[in-house]
Amino acid sequence: MGEQRHGDPGTPGTVERASDDSGKYAIENPGLPPHRPRTTDEDPRVAKRAERQVSFMFILSIVGTIIFFVGYFGVGQLPLDETNMDLIRLQNWLLGLGTAFAMLGIGMGIVQWGRALMPDHEWVEERGEVVTEEDRSDAANMLNDIIDESQIKRRPLLRNTLIGALAIAPLPAIAFLRDLDNTGNQSDDPAQNFGVERMRHTMWDTGTRLVRDVTGTPIKAQDVTIGSALHVVPDGLLDLEHDKLNQKAKAVVLLMRLNPEDMQISDGREDWHVDGIVAYSKICTHVGCPIALYEQHTHHLLCPCHQSTYDLTQECKVVFGPASHPLPQLPITVDSEGYLVAQSDFLEPVGPAYWERDPRPAEERGA
Repeated sequence: MGEQRHGDPGTPGTVERASDDSGKYAIENPGLPPHRPRTTDEDPRVAKRAERQVSFMFILSIVGTIIFFVGYFGVGQLPLDETNMDLIRLQNWLLGLGTAFAMLGIGMGIVQWGRALMPDHEWVEERGEVVTEEDRSDAANMLNDIIDESQIKRRPLLRNTLIGALAIAPLPAIAFLRDLDNTGNQSDDPAQNFGVERMRHTMWDTGTRLVRDVTGTPIKAQDVTIGSALHVVPDGLLDLEHDKLNQKAKAVVLLMRLNPEDMQISDGREDWHVDGIVAYSKICTHVGCPIALYEQHTHHLLCPCHQSTYDLTQECKVVFGPASHPLPQLPITVDSEGYLVAQSDFLEPVGPAYWERDPRPAEERGA
C-alpha cells in the first residue's frame, strides 16, 4: 500500500515541473528568431519600387471610386428601365467594378505597405496603466514612434495617395444611403416620402384584377387548384413604361389555394379569401427577400435568404426564422366574370418590418 507505482505523479522525476524555487525552467525560452532583413531594408531602389506599388494601389482605389460615380450619376441619369437591359448591365458592371477597385485598392495597398516598408522587428513590451504625467508622455512618444516607423512623413507619395483614397472611398456609401428612400415618386406630403408611409400603398385597388406575372393573364377562381402557388401582380403593372420595377417590388403577391377547413381565420378576415384561395405579399418581412418556396404538405412558405417560415393556415404567421411579422394579406374576391380581383389595397405596409407596423392610416394614428 505504501509503495509508489511507476508513473505515479507523486514519484520524483515522473512529472517535469515548469519551474522551481530556483527560477529555472524545464524548457528554456528560445527567444525571438534572428531578424532577417528584407530587400527593401537593404536596397533603396527596391524600397522605392515598393512605395510606387503601394501608391499605385491607392490610385487604383481613387479610380475605382470615380468609376462608381460614372455608373451611378452618369449612366444612372439615362432613361433606365427593365426594357433597356444593356444600360442596366453597364451600370451594374460600373458599380460593381468601381466598388471592388475602391475597397481592394486601399486594402491591398495597406497590406503591401506593412509587408514591405514598415519595420518588421518583433519585440515584447510590458505595459502598465497610464496614470502619471510621465506615463502620458511615454504614450505620446510611442505614438510618435509609430508615425515615424510607418514612414508616412518621409514618403509623401504614399501619404498623399492614401489620404486621397480614404477621402473619397466613403462617398459611394453616402450616395447609396442618400437614395435608400428615393424611388423617384415624391409626394407633396413629406410623410409619404419616407419609411413606412411609402410602403403602405401599392397599385392594388378595389376591383383590380389579379394577373399572372410575366404573361399578364387574368386568373379565374376555378383555375386555381389546391396546392398550387401562382406569382401574381395587379392588372396594368406590366404595361407601365416607368417605375415598373419599384411598383412590382411592392405589389407582387403569392396566390395559393388550400382546403378551407385547414384555415384558421381571424375576426374581420372571413371574406378575404375565395373558397380557400388566398393572396399574400411575396416580400419577406425580415429584410425584403422574395418568397418563392411553398411546401404543399405543411402549407409553409419559406424565404430562401434567412429561412423565415410562414404558416399559410395561420394567416402566414411566422413559425421559424428571424422575421417578426406575418406576411400582409391582400383581400380578394371575384368579379361578375369570375375573375379574381382585389377588394382593396393591403391594409398594412408591405416589406421589411424595420418599423412598428400599425395598420391604421397616418391620419388615424395622429401622424
